[in-house]
Amino acid sequence: MFELAFIEQCADPGVEIAIVERFVAAVGTDNPLAMSITSGNRTILPEPPRTPEEALRLTAHFVDKAVVRVGVTQYPAGYGISEATELSPGLFDACENIRMGSALFGKVYRIVAHARGEDATNIFADAVTAWRTGIFERAYVFGQADPGPLSSEEDARAHKSSSDESLDEENPRMSQEQTKDHNPYDAGIRVDLSTINEP
Repeated sequence: MFELAFIEQCADPGVEIAIVERFVAAVGTDNPLAMSITSGNRTILPEPPRTPEEALRLTAHFVDKAVVRVGVTQYPAGYGISEATELSPGLFDACENIRMGSALFGKVYRIVAHARGEDATNIFADAVTAWRTGIFERAYVFGQADPGPLSSEEDARAHKSSSDESLDEENPRMSQEQTKDHNPYDAGIRVDLSTINEP
């Protein structure tokens, strides 16, 4: 993937760099020409573009017929445009795609954080799911109004939620083991008995 210094250089300044870094790690690809084209339950698999120009032409061909995600952050190519001629070549530039993607993800993250209110759990994970599907609480998330900066209380809750999610990502077994009753009969097999019946 990309070095943190590159992500810091390219990220939208309105989004915390720690969130941008996790966002790129969660949804990103190291191929600036990467494309995902879906129509309903169908995935369209054209020949992968070899140049930004080819990628832009392919995107222009499909953008009004299917859901097209492009570039490093799998940015929704149809967002904010009314016709294919408005597509930006920057979609296929790694730095510009990170800037555009992080700015739009910041909006999605704030929408999720505002909606969660006091129940600030799984904010980042839910924001990533909303990014991938385009849907949050049965609405097209990219079309929703930006609720604006988080209040200090919302920001604190979101930070705690993100910190808890980071710990779970780093050691996914820890939370399971901490909450599980340590019954000795639940222990896994410690001795390999598979060869006992062999002659």
